[in-house]
Amino acid sequence: MTTTAGWLRKQLPGIVALVLMTGAFVVSRPPTSSADEKADIASRYGFTPMNIAMPGGFTQKTMRAVNKRYTHIDAWISSVGAGVAMNDLDGDGLANDLCITDPRIDQVVVTPTPGERSGRYAPFALNPGTLPMNEAMAPMGCLPGDFNEDGRTDLLVYLWGRTPIVYLAKADAQSLGAGAYLPTELVPGAGGAEYTGPLWNSNTATFADFDGDGHGDIFIGNYFPHSPVLNDKINGGVEMNDSMSRGLNGGENYFFRWTAGSAGAQPSATFQKLDRVLPSNVSKGWELGAAAADLDGDLLPELYLANDFGPDRLLYNRSKPGEIKFSVVEGVRTPLIPKSKSIGHDSFKGMGLDFGDLNGDGIYDMFVSNITTSFGIEESNLQFMSTAKDQADLRAKLAKGEAPWEDRSAQQSTAWTGWGWDVKIDDFNNSGDLAIAQATGFVKGEVNRWPVLQELATANDGVLRNPSSWPKVRAGDDVAGHQTLAFFAKNEDGRYANISEQLGLAIPVPTRGLATGDSNGDGLLDLAVARQWDEPVFYQNKSPNPGAFLGLKLTHEGPATTGAPAAGTLPAPGSAAIGTEVTVTTPDGRKTIARVDGGSGHSGRRSHDVHIGLGPNVTGPVQVRLCWRDRTGQIHDQTLQLTPGWHSLQLGSQAKEK
Repeated sequence: MTTTAGWLRKQLPGIVALVLMTGAFVVSRPPTSSADEKADIASRYGFTPMNIAMPGGFTQKTMRAVNKRYTHIDAWISSVGAGVAMNDLDGDGLANDLCITDPRIDQVVVTPTPGERSGRYAPFALNPGTLPMNEAMAPMGCLPGDFNEDGRTDLLVYLWGRTPIVYLAKADAQSLGAGAYLPTELVPGAGGAEYTGPLWNSNTATFADFDGDGHGDIFIGNYFPHSPVLNDKINGGVEMNDSMSRGLNGGENYFFRWTAGSAGAQPSATFQKLDRVLPSNVSKGWELGAAAADLDGDLLPELYLANDFGPDRLLYNRSKPGEIKFSVVEGVRTPLIPKSKSIGHDSFKGMGLDFGDLNGDGIYDMFVSNITTSFGIEESNLQFMSTAKDQADLRAKLAKGEAPWEDRSAQQSTAWTGWGWDVKIDDFNNSGDLAIAQATGFVKGEVNRWPVLQELATANDGVLRNPSSWPKVRAGDDVAGHQTLAFFAKNEDGRYANISEQLGLAIPVPTRGLATGDSNGDGLLDLAVARQWDEPVFYQNKSPNPGAFLGLKLTHEGPATTGAPAAGTLPAPGSAAIGTEVTVTTPDGRKTIARVDGGSGHSGRRSHDVHIGLGPNVTGPVQVRLCWRDRTGQIHDQTLQLTPGWHSLQLGSQAKEK
């Protein structure tokens, strides 16, 4: 007779499978917030939509000219390029200037944020001047930063069809306009009247001091292989991804290490191009997003790369001054963790990401956008929550190649939104709780092309590389074209609810880049949204009954930031101390971490200001710990007592309030 124990042993595989299936079902169907709960959460926030002024005189279009091999998928090739950055470009002390990449005119536009001070200057397009350009190029994003270290905010524009251009702010500029910038090649030797440089197709960039020498470095992430993607006079010389899950034939990535800079009417910035920092199987992913943050407390920023068609990469920083070096770290798999829910093992379509401490444990978490459309391609967003005990434990695990984060998107109700893009994790009502804003949508039209896209997604990898194997996606076709911006905020039990509809943000237009900053100094973060093939929109934050906040403008100490500007010229806002880590402790012992962000996400860039919501009960000073590198690369650690509100501090050997 079979014993009970023997019977159980025989049935164990089936029992385990049943448990796993049941667990997967439960996890994939978390409880959702009711309409009343969403209305209650939304009552704590408020946004007023405002039109963004754009310059006239440019020809409008709705599709890009593309290589003849791409003609039948020109809508697909035309699905990216809308971006927005928010910063202080004119030195008035407010993050009230926008740098917008607009595919409708293929221009990069600088324009004031709407509102009381919108008449400071007329919107204008950046002018490349004598640098070689042609019609087979298109801007993809704008990255603000002080690239020559003169205390003024410059603009790096990355493109398809050429290497990036750095627009350096001139010291003698009397007003903000195209003439206030000197266009400069990031990669010298692009040619004379005709561009002869490499045909990069860049889709993301970020700015950080990767090697710890005290100077900011640039990362450029490329999407397509270097090729004539936008040249409609050519038939060939281009390709698509060689896999839907392991695509490793994209454009190479590059780091640029700062070596010199000069100020004045003819400013300059020199960077050393580093070609082989990353191995080929990491460098040649199809990059759509990048974010840098110091995860383990050594003030060397780690780098997360969001890759389309294959595994994302989390890179642990092992650099030293003069040498940029990374190693790949990956999540530790267990039988209960699906492959694509583990860092570095996923086969999802990474579009954008951001860092933020979502659970208040003092360690950064991550939110990654993927394609999450029901009855379409239903992957999931990834809300990676830290599992390390503290930064020391995290540092030890990263050094061993382990990435101690677990995806909790299903449990937190953030897994499914649509075809995701840019992400920003910020506190929009100063409650002390971080919200998650996410851009979504792909190609807007009338003819549903999801069925052919699903067929493509199941195709043999051997045929994908050839553009002819791809189904038609042209003008009038629709793939996730009516999806809307998502806005996740916490409910009472700690999970998230998407309250975009309740806030009036659910406009059925594909969105791409998100930028945040306090444009009017009221302590509330505003939101600028770049929309693909539609006008951008600005949402002024009008949240009722917000909590207290701490706002920090942290700049490097230096000659350009200590003296008054020359008569009649624009003031220098100061060189943002990119990478500075901030820890705020409120009187009740709650800790919040933040950083001076050099540009994280897909095509949206938040301001360089640090903004921390303190909650409704804080009225007096809070403890603020600052950790930074000075211009020599030396690390400093200082704790201050600061009252709620805005503060401007210069960081040298000490932090000094201006």
